[in-house]
Amino acid sequence: MNEKNNQKYVLITGVAGGIGRATAQSFAEHGWGVIGIDRASFEENFPENGAFIQADVSCEEDWSDIFSRVAVITEHLDALVNNAAVQVTKPILETSVEEWDRVMDANLRAVFLSAKLAHPLLKAGGGGAIVNVSSVHAVATSKNIAAYAASKGGLLALTRAMAIEFAADNIRVNAILPGAVDTPMLRAGMNRDHAGDGTITQRLENLARKTVSGKIGIPREIAQAIYFLADETQSSFMTGQPMIVDGGATARLSTE
Repeated sequence: MNEKNNQKYVLITGVAGGIGRATAQSFAEHGWGVIGIDRASFEENFPENGAFIQADVSCEEDWSDIFSRVAVITEHLDALVNNAAVQVTKPILETSVEEWDRVMDANLRAVFLSAKLAHPLLKAGGGGAIVNVSSVHAVATSKNIAAYAASKGGLLALTRAMAIEFAADNIRVNAILPGAVDTPMLRAGMNRDHAGDGTITQRLENLARKTVSGKIGIPREIAQAIYFLADETQSSFMTGQPMIVDGGATARLSTE
C-alpha cells in the first residue's frame, strides 16, 4: 500500500473480532487506509486500501515489529483505535494471578504501549484521535467478570490522563463504552448465567429485554460511534470523555 497525498490512516487493534472488523469496514468506507492488528488471523475481506499485521498487542516485543511495518506504509497516523481485549468470566476467588495479568496486559497495558508508540506518528500528521474501547462494565458491572471490569475502569482513567497530556500535540483521546453487542466475546461470556438459562439465542433474547431499546447491539453500531469519535469534522470539541452505547441499559435502575 503506497501512501497518497492527504490519505488518512487508522491503526486498529483487535481487528479480527466482531467490533474490530466492523470498525475496519467503517473507516474503509470513508476512504481511510486501515492498518489492522490481531493475534488471530484475518482470513479474508480485509479492506483493500489497508494492511493486516498478525501480532499480540499485549507483548511489548511485538510492538517494535508492528511499528517497523507501519513505517513502511505511512509516515503518519490520523487515528488509533485500541479495541483488542480478552475476557475471563470467573468469580474473583477462582481467578488465578496469571488470568488476572492476562486480562490487564491485553486490555490496559497494551493501550499504554500503543499510545506511546503511536504518539510520534499522530503528532507527525499534525494531530489526530485515539479511541479507547472500554465497556459499560467500567461503570456498572455484574458477578464473575471482575478482572475485565477492573481493566475497563482503568482504561477510563487512562483515557482522561492521555487526553490531558496529548492535548498540546492536537491529539484528542476519548473512550467508547459498548453494552451488550452480538460478538463472539459476548456469546463466549454467556457461561456467567447473567442472561438466564436456555440456548444461546434464548439467552440473547433475555439479555435484549434488559435494555431500554429491547435489543442487542450489532458491531456496526459501535463502529459508527468509534468513527464519530475519530473524525475531527464531527467530534473536534470532544476529548477525555466516555461515550456509552448500550441501548439504554445503564439508564435504568436495576431495582425498578
